[in-house]
Amino acid sequence: MDHPRPVERLCHAIGLLLVVSGLAHLAVFAVDGGPWYGPVSWRKPVTFGLSFGVTLIAVTWVTSYLRIGERPRAALLAVFAADCMVEVGGITLQAWRRVPSHLDMETPFDTAVSMTLAVGGGVLVVLLTVFAAVSFRYRPTGPVGMPAAVRAGFAVLLVALASGAAMIARGVVLTRTGRQEAAYRSTAPLKPLHAVSLHAVLVLPALAWLLSRTSWSDRARRRIVAAAIGCYAAAVAAAGVWAALTR
Repeated sequence: MDHPRPVERLCHAIGLLLVVSGLAHLAVFAVDGGPWYGPVSWRKPVTFGLSFGVTLIAVTWVTSYLRIGERPRAALLAVFAADCMVEVGGITLQAWRRVPSHLDMETPFDTAVSMTLAVGGGVLVVLLTVFAAVSFRYRPTGPVGMPAAVRAGFAVLLVALASGAAMIARGVVLTRTGRQEAAYRSTAPLKPLHAVSLHAVLVLPALAWLLSRTSWSDRARRRIVAAAIGCYAAAVAAAGVWAALTR
């Protein structure tokens, strides 16, 4: 196994830091209490810290199977890591200030934080779309089943990005028209779809990697990966149908 490159070590360290931040805020919630759901709660630094941390580590690992130059990959990963820190940092800051992190235009400072998070979300979309495009343009490397798992993981991740962008766009429109409470409620139907599709880029390649450690035939491993992709696609479709029915 190759030794981790500097950018990979940096991304792993930042990802671990974000995960620790999420767990630390879970402890804060246990002590401080308060609502778990809603625009102002400790849930947000917990879930965002864990999700961004795990996703950063996963993307750093999975992109090692992409046919992309080391320098472009390092540059993209460095920007991705910085963006993850900005997103989690802004959300955590607002949680401690006891104000909403997203869609909050009450003061100039809150507006600046909300818009920074929105722009950061746009940067995430661009970066991860680039990685997804590379995975489909050039067949990924890796053991049996890994190319399909990587491509499917990035494809499903694009669904997460699209649903996240839709939540922000809809919320901003409602906020700017004076319907703040409606803006917060408008994100609820898409949250399950966003959550389900977010971590396919880790789950599916991890399954392919685990299967590569077995003595099973190549044919069996391909079938298992294909079945897992099908199951994940069905889960995403079900979440999408639920979102459409509860709008």
